[in-house]
Amino acid sequence: MSQDKNPDEVPADAPGAGENVCRACNGSGRVDGRECAECGGSGKIPTGIGGG
Repeated sequence: MSQDKNPDEVPADAPGAGENVCRACNGSGRVDGRECAECGGSGKIPTGIGGG
C-alpha cells in the first residue's frame, strides 16, 4: 500500500516551520503495528505555519 506524502510537510529547519500531528498515524507514531514511515515514529510532522 502506497501512501501519499503529506503535502504540508516542510523541512524542519525551514523558516516558519512548526510541528503538526502526523496524518498517517494520527499522532500515535505507529501504523499497522509498525513505526510510521511518514513521521519516523514521532507522531509529528514539520509543517509550514501561515502568516503574512
